[in-house]
Order: sequence, then C-alpha cells, then structure tokens
Amino acid sequence: MSATARTRKVGATAVLKQTGGPVATSDTGGVLDVVAGVSPTGFSPVDLLYASLASCLVLSLRIAATRKGIADKLDEVRVHVTGDKAEEGPSRVARFHVRFVISGGIDQAARRDLIAAAEEICTVSNTLRGEVEFLFAID
Repeated sequence: MSATARTRKVGATAVLKQTGGPVATSDTGGVLDVVAGVSPTGFSPVDLLYASLASCLVLSLRIAATRKGIADKLDEVRVHVTGDKAEEGPSRVARFHVRFVISGGIDQAARRDLIAAAEEICTVSNTLRGEVEFLFAID
C-alpha cells in the first residue's frame, strides 16, 4: 500500500505598478508588500530569501525531531539567517550565516544531529546548494 503524497499549491506572483513597491501574492492567497532600498521597514527580496531558508529549516528540524521521536522535548526552535553579498558580479549572496537556537531537553549531540537532518530535509537549502534551471516565458 503506497502512501498518498500530500500536495499544496505552490508559486507566487509579484506585481509592480507605476508607483509603489512590489506586492507578492502566493498561489494560496498570502499577500506581502515587498520593499526596496535600504530604509523602508519590511521584507526586501533578499530578506525573503533569508526568511525562506530560516522558515524551511525550523520546519524541517521539527520534522526531524518527530522522526527521531523527540519532538516533545522541543520548546522552541529559532533560526536566524543573514548573508554576505558577493564582492564581484553577478549580484548574489555568496555566503549564508545560519544560527540555530534550540531550547528544550535536548543535548548538544542531538541538536547537531537535528540540524544536519533539517538541512537534508529542507527544500530551500537543498535548492540553494544545487544547480537549478530557470525556464523563462513571456506573455
């Protein structure tokens, strides 16, 4: 008997009008104003990249803890992501800095194992480490 894979609509659209900043909408209906420049409060495209990685890693760590039977020992998982932009083109993040804070009754060795498992599970980190193909279309 095979398990049925759970599926979710995926995708996002960003719209930029003549004035204002971009508005991103997920295919599931989430809406987020995106900021540009250095001073506005909110998420820039690079902040969204960092937030995607951080969110994926905390969710993946919980999955790993559940698989190992220790999820009940987790009180909180916090991941902070930042990065260094490449000094030479093309414009990109050359290095990610990822800091985990795991609170609860889990020892350091188990925390390291959970982090390694989370990175293996996380679609975002796997995508960032791999080569990805872009297929562009124009309507």
